[in-house]
Amino acid sequence: IEIPLFARAPLRSLTVEARAGSVRSSLSFSRSSRPRRSDVTRMSQHAANGLPGRVKLLNVDNMNPNVKRVEYAVRGAIVQRAVQIEKELKEGVKKPFDEVIKANIGDAHAMGQKPITFLRQVLALCAYPELLEDDKFPADAKQRARRILEACGGHSIGAYSSSQGIDCIRQDVARYIEKRDGGIPSNPDNIYLATGASDAIVTMLKMLVCGEGRDRTGVMISIPQYPLYSAALADLAAVQISYYLDEDKCWSLDVAELKRAVDAARQHCNPRVLCIINPGNPTGQVQSRQCIEDVIRFAKDERLFLMADEVYQDNVYAEGCKFHSFKRVLFEMGPEYSTAVEMASFHSTSKCYMGECGFRGGYMEVINMDPEVKAQLTKLVSVRLCPPVPGQALLDLVVNPPQPDEPSYHQFTKERATVLATLAEKARLTEQIFNTVPGITCNPVQGAMYTFPRIALPQKAIDKATEEGLSPDMLYCMRLLEEEGICLVPGSGFGQREGTFHFRMTILPPTEKLKIVLQKIREFHVRFTQEFS
Repeated sequence: IEIPLFARAPLRSLTVEARAGSVRSSLSFSRSSRPRRSDVTRMSQHAANGLPGRVKLLNVDNMNPNVKRVEYAVRGAIVQRAVQIEKELKEGVKKPFDEVIKANIGDAHAMGQKPITFLRQVLALCAYPELLEDDKFPADAKQRARRILEACGGHSIGAYSSSQGIDCIRQDVARYIEKRDGGIPSNPDNIYLATGASDAIVTMLKMLVCGEGRDRTGVMISIPQYPLYSAALADLAAVQISYYLDEDKCWSLDVAELKRAVDAARQHCNPRVLCIINPGNPTGQVQSRQCIEDVIRFAKDERLFLMADEVYQDNVYAEGCKFHSFKRVLFEMGPEYSTAVEMASFHSTSKCYMGECGFRGGYMEVINMDPEVKAQLTKLVSVRLCPPVPGQALLDLVVNPPQPDEPSYHQFTKERATVLATLAEKARLTEQIFNTVPGITCNPVQGAMYTFPRIALPQKAIDKATEEGLSPDMLYCMRLLEEEGICLVPGSGFGQREGTFHFRMTILPPTEKLKIVLQKIREFHVRFTQEFS
């Protein structure tokens, strides 16, 4: 029996000996239950592998089609290959490098950043309260831990919390926002703690997406974008409305481009949401106050719900740049805007100076939300019971850090400042070195944790990628991984203007290792360009 095996590899055949009766038996169906050709093929594959011929109830033909449309480049094919290479290295396979450097994701601790002492002290005390009797821990860390534990069921962070989050932590978040925004009030009832900012963003999108056909919700996202957004929209079967950042102006946002995008989208969907990432991921730009005011006016005029992703708000490096929260600018623009524009803003414990990605802590603040809709939002988050309580505890320490009169203040502020200063230096270093490489153009890394340089690729390389069914920058990044052991994400995974090619690289590796990474990329780019010239 000739049985085709279908995979991503070229088509090949496998000859299997089997008794005709048994094969016939496994493939005989009544007319009412006769399988599709794909089912028969799949059963043949099972038979070829010595497995029963029964078709799985859930298979790729009858699973949720929206899930199949989801793509998330940050952990995509190139990262999977990087993991394989790591296994090969452990097994003794010879490579032209000794380790894989994963510069594909903003995971600070995985890149060697040390945890902030105060944060981990309090978390240790919360996780193992017997340590509260240990004199090695400072008094303010113990005080924070006791307060958090007293707010937990059974005085344990292993207990569920309320679905919206622990009440005293939401109060602390509200006070943090008020202080950050110059005294503009924040209501704890408008704060929703979350499993990182990503969870809150997806939850908010679920609330906003509705309609069918031309009435289906359209969501405006920047290009380049963080793939969470396009993945969530695919999963929700919402309409992605792309607006392009201006690479020639340091990835700035132009309201004229927003207007072009929304007008074109109204021909086939109902634009309802505008998503902004500031500071930018993957592009590292920091928006000016004037830009934010223009965006808010645009949202009001076009009746768009604003989603402000502000998880990198402490990561601002470039001279003359400053983080302005959308909420503060909104309220300082006066009642015409502060009472009319509906908005949600997001923050996380994963970025900034903390880098505590694994704890999955974050929050969302909703502004001007209809009370009945807010009740539905509270119902929706209750389905997941509650965000991780250790992540909530960590968030509380971020928004309520040691104060000047407390024993941990000096060490905390020193560690925080050191992390941010080191990131600023690495941002400058990355830009400077990339811009010395012919064929690589890198905008200043004004903020966040990434650079998104443009790479000039020879036509022969583009043709080679087409032959292999790859995007040209995927071919580039895959070759870089195989030859140098450096894992980057191709720009095509974030979106880019037609005919341009990029990659995203985090600036998180330790400074000396970052220098090695930059040098290897420089040498590879020259070699790759020469090969295809």
